[in-house]
Amino acid sequence: MVTVSESGKPCRNREGRRKRRLPEWVVGYLFILPALTGFVLFYLLPTVRAMEISLTDWNMLRAPRFIGLDNYVRLFSDPKFWDSLRLTLLYVVYNIPVQTALGLLIAVLADRLARGVTVRAIIIAPYLLSNVVAALIWLMMLDPLLGLTNHWLEFIGVARQGFLSSPDQALISVAGISIWRHVGLTALLFYAGLQAIPKDLYEAARLEGASEFTMFRHITLPLLRPVLAFILVTSVIGSFQIFDVVAVATKGGGPAESTRVVLWYIYEQAFRFNRMGFASAASMVLFTILILVTLLQMRVLRGGQSDLA
Repeated sequence: MVTVSESGKPCRNREGRRKRRLPEWVVGYLFILPALTGFVLFYLLPTVRAMEISLTDWNMLRAPRFIGLDNYVRLFSDPKFWDSLRLTLLYVVYNIPVQTALGLLIAVLADRLARGVTVRAIIIAPYLLSNVVAALIWLMMLDPLLGLTNHWLEFIGVARQGFLSSPDQALISVAGISIWRHVGLTALLFYAGLQAIPKDLYEAARLEGASEFTMFRHITLPLLRPVLAFILVTSVIGSFQIFDVVAVATKGGGPAESTRVVLWYIYEQAFRFNRMGFASAASMVLFTILILVTLLQMRVLRGGQSDLA
């Protein structure tokens, strides 16, 4: 159907224009096509390839030889693998609760006391450094002889600490470096979540005589649940894959293998001992653990739901 405009020229009505538009599902797929292409090329296909390699004996010098599930059997009987997994879990326990709590505290303080761009820039500044640079900075700061940290401790009457050179303190020190670098991003994500909470909820609670703690418990935390779920899922996945800080700050698993986390174990098997099939099997086990942990977190935290709805 064609209508005539005031100038006398024919023009199609809106119905005709709508018929020529692409379906919504096609437009949606076109929008996600670049990200989907990157995901398939750089994540899905390498994962499938790693799964194939995990079933072979391959040292990268000769053709892979299919051996079935032998790599997995040897992996589960290797005490060093279980020890690396234990150290990784310890690192997650040291890292995630402190990083999340500090990030939430900084976000609340920034929201209540200082909302300027300068404050947010200072908060996010450590995250702009790479993990390698952050590790190098703290490697010098925590040096047992020349580091400024020990000089400050001596100034306040505390004995020198080994930090990265001590088997008892190395893993905690690595966790501290990661917390320092990532807490700013965590705080910024929480800050963005706080901006989405309607302020009239707090005003109504104040009129009812609610304290700051009561409002934080019954308004802030429930409405931040989707943000909290996102932060915990991404932080836990990143913590399980800690590698570069360990490689730089403790020279790869030291001292006395006290920081040989699971990703460093995989790296050693693949590139130091040339056991690519065995390393791929360990990678697939780590991949499975991360999927299970993520599903558990999403289930417990109900990350796909929001009380704002």
